[in-house]
Amino acid sequence: MTDAVLFEVIEPHIALVTINRPEARNAVNAAVAAGIEAAVERVEQDPDLWAAILTGAGPHAFCAGADLKEVSKGTAAGLSTEKGGFGGFVRAARTKLWIAAAQGHALAGGLELLLACDLAVAAETASFGLPEVKRSLVAGAGGVFRLPRALPRAIALQMIATGEPIPASRAAQFGLINAAVPADNVAAAALDLARRVCANAPVAVKESLGIARRAADLPEAELWALSREAGLRVRATEDFKEGPRAFVEKRAPKWVGR
Repeated sequence: MTDAVLFEVIEPHIALVTINRPEARNAVNAAVAAGIEAAVERVEQDPDLWAAILTGAGPHAFCAGADLKEVSKGTAAGLSTEKGGFGGFVRAARTKLWIAAAQGHALAGGLELLLACDLAVAAETASFGLPEVKRSLVAGAGGVFRLPRALPRAIALQMIATGEPIPASRAAQFGLINAAVPADNVAAAALDLARRVCANAPVAVKESLGIARRAADLPEAELWALSREAGLRVRATEDFKEGPRAFVEKRAPKWVGR
């Protein structure tokens, strides 16, 4: 981990990962990419971490995308990692839930980081856009195909072709984010969402998300097979017994994650 990315376990089972470059609107440089990749690996390897929140430092930007100073110096290759792609994140193999907490604007590669998360909450003052075409660039970190999956086609294509952003209110209306909240409440809203996820059996959540993430890419026959296999793995866990037991005993379940 580097000073450009901060990692903190803020509650049992929940990690907070912060892009810590507010002076650069949390733009991605090599240190950020390496730091986020390290954070992903740490979350994946820790069985006691069930969810992570990705945010940016300061009130103005979640992430402004690639650090153009790095690009101008010819060192743009460092903005991506071998395992995670851009920002060490957009192509990273992840089984845990990630929530984007956008207290400010998510533009260009910043929106692509948000699109790579599973859930997102944002400030009402935030905006979301892929302005790459305004500079004769292509949003190459997943934006041009993930945005049409997250939004109605016409809205996504308009954003891609014009490079114009949309406000948080429209992003929430069309389902790009889960909620738009007052800026002071973004961190609390993301934490509340993480807590609600972590109240459930972690292996069941992980297995369910693993299928849901692939739903748009695989034929239904394969998805049926994956669902059966996931169900068998869940049935083999201690938590599979704990769920019905807690229901009968009229108490909250005590999940162990195995």
